[in-house]
Amino acid sequence: MFPMLNLPLAAIQTSLGSPTASAIFFFFIIVSLTLGITYWAAKRTRSTKDFYAAGRSVSALQNGFALSGDYMSAASFLGIAGLVSLKGYDGMIYATGWLVGWPALMFLIAEPLRNLGKYTFADVVAFRLRQTPVRVASAIGGILTVLFYTIAQMVGSGNLITLMFGIPYEAAVVIVGGVMLAYVLFGGMIATTWVQIIKAILLLLGVSVLCFIVLYKFNFNPGNLYAAVAAKYGQGALEPGTLVTSPIDAVSLGLALMFGLLGLPHILMRFFTVPDAKAARTSVLYATGFIGYFYCIIPIVGFGAAALVGRDIITGIDKGGNMAAPLLAELLGGTPFLGFIAAVAFATILAVVAGLTLAGASTLSHDIYVNVIKRGQATEQEQVSVAKKATVVFGILAVLLGILFKGQNVAFMVGLAFAIACSANFPALIMSILWKKFTTAGAVASILTGAILSVGLIIISPTIWVDVFKNAQPLIGLKNPAIISMTAAFVAGWLVSLLTPEQSAQDRFEDEKLRTYLGVGAE
Repeated sequence: MFPMLNLPLAAIQTSLGSPTASAIFFFFIIVSLTLGITYWAAKRTRSTKDFYAAGRSVSALQNGFALSGDYMSAASFLGIAGLVSLKGYDGMIYATGWLVGWPALMFLIAEPLRNLGKYTFADVVAFRLRQTPVRVASAIGGILTVLFYTIAQMVGSGNLITLMFGIPYEAAVVIVGGVMLAYVLFGGMIATTWVQIIKAILLLLGVSVLCFIVLYKFNFNPGNLYAAVAAKYGQGALEPGTLVTSPIDAVSLGLALMFGLLGLPHILMRFFTVPDAKAARTSVLYATGFIGYFYCIIPIVGFGAAALVGRDIITGIDKGGNMAAPLLAELLGGTPFLGFIAAVAFATILAVVAGLTLAGASTLSHDIYVNVIKRGQATEQEQVSVAKKATVVFGILAVLLGILFKGQNVAFMVGLAFAIACSANFPALIMSILWKKFTTAGAVASILTGAILSVGLIIISPTIWVDVFKNAQPLIGLKNPAIISMTAAFVAGWLVSLLTPEQSAQDRFEDEKLRTYLGVGAE
């Protein structure tokens, strides 16, 4: 009934680790296409509005695809497929968690963000508060989130290029950093948006074909697929408890995956590219549909890899499991299909890293340089120049961190970025929109408490203290700190705001509410 399950391990040959004509062809096509878009976008990028927000000319459908492209990262494609293939049922917790935050984003954040902000989420937090302290604190939270998120993409890209072309991991990470810098430096948000749209369409197509072939192998009956996995690895592969064993860990991870979305700078930045609040809400609706479909079918790819390729081969190629989907593609469709899937994964990484880099650069240039150092008195040329310099700095940091975290599972690493986002950014953002008594001191306390606590707990957790620093025991057993750090951020913001009342912030709340709901004065 299962035609490929009884193949001996030696019978499954892979070309991963050496270059193939199909891989080179598809990589060349995708890189050429995206660089062509960058050249076209560079000629249309004339102002800061073009560079940061694509001139606010992106339609709802286009932004829906771009949001999907920004969100369906290497962690979504390579990481979840790998986790499901190695850990079974528990690997799907990431797919579920990353999806359920989208309705909250649509109803709580999308419209206020578009009406209140200009280029970054700090515009919203600082709208009725004192600019300098809030923007500095927001920059710290935003950059920490973006850096941790970028690590996962760089690790995934390094593994992919190494295994496709046989070049050293470090060189592969440098190549990815270079191509990504070309997108952002020359094309800005216009290029990044179109790269994300194309990448989203290719990824949805590639994973759909892969899922279709897997189901075909099992007579279009998922039950047969799950039975094959259970026969090979035991019933435990289809039951919870293999990845997250502690209830507190499970709740903490769930909080991070759901509310972290509402604090991701590169996702929030996309709402400034559409013409108005209605388009912002509609784009989230489209994105939720695309992303929901993707997360429904990606576990089938993971289970298919476990059943058809085998965990031993997957971990033998990459211990984090990140190459499960490419290995399955090669087994089912040969080297041409592997070349296509790997090129799509590469485009996925490039698009997401470009979006992250643009978010990080805009934080440094718009929030710190323009609004803190220059007090809002910077010319268009100065702003774009500083943004491009910040992009280079961010690109170099991304390459260095990608090399440091070699070998980690990319879905797991992004889970940590979500923990920082839901602790450092989300509490201050939502309280600034909804709570009249929120103050500047409260915002700073909330952001810094969430950022410092989440990063500190991650460093002393098994993820870094044991896996990266190679210590025998972690200082804390909790793998994802969101349940502690997000709660502490809300408490700090609430308590400090009550202790430091700010009448001017309360007076401006009615103006903010008018703009939030009616869009009066929105750019």
